[in-house]
Amino acid sequence: MSAQVHRFDVAALPATPWKNGGGSTREIASWPPGAGFEGFDWRVSIASIAASGPFSQFAGVDRIITLLEGEGVRLHGEDLDHRLGTPLAPFAFSGDARIDCTLLGGACSDFNVMTRRGRLRAVLRVLHRAAELPAAPHGLLLAWRGHWRAGGEALSPGQGLWRSGATTGWALDTADADAALLAVQWRAAH
Repeated sequence: MSAQVHRFDVAALPATPWKNGGGSTREIASWPPGAGFEGFDWRVSIASIAASGPFSQFAGVDRIITLLEGEGVRLHGEDLDHRLGTPLAPFAFSGDARIDCTLLGGACSDFNVMTRRGRLRAVLRVLHRAAELPAAPHGLLLAWRGHWRAGGEALSPGQGLWRSGATTGWALDTADADAALLAVQWRAAH
């Protein structure tokens, strides 16, 4: 099966306000398409957090959150107390836990990876220079700082690619000294 590659630009993604009024989410991609919150194997989004409050619970889901902009949040709740205040430093936690977040300053934004436990396992890398990613059946790239090349595709900040349907890797390159790219790959859970 050949890979299906989809291109996206964060600025063009619609923002969905949260029910509690504390922020909004821009969904980048979800697999399988149209599965909704109860049936996804994986989901990636960018959230804008404007107020302190509870995080949504996702039973059976493993989560990775990465601060993109702003001063960040303190995540606290069931057996968890973590200061998410360093940009581009991924933090993994269980979606089963009841968690509240407290803003450390003003509004912030973060990159969210959710993976259905037992189906797939996510690996998130933050890259700052050229790299070869190993083969995986699903993958997503987001250029955050600098300009990147992913195979034959050029990516500017805020642009990315995601693919499914074939176990392939990616050759990534940048000439920018302050570059940053978020790379997620999913493999079968073992």
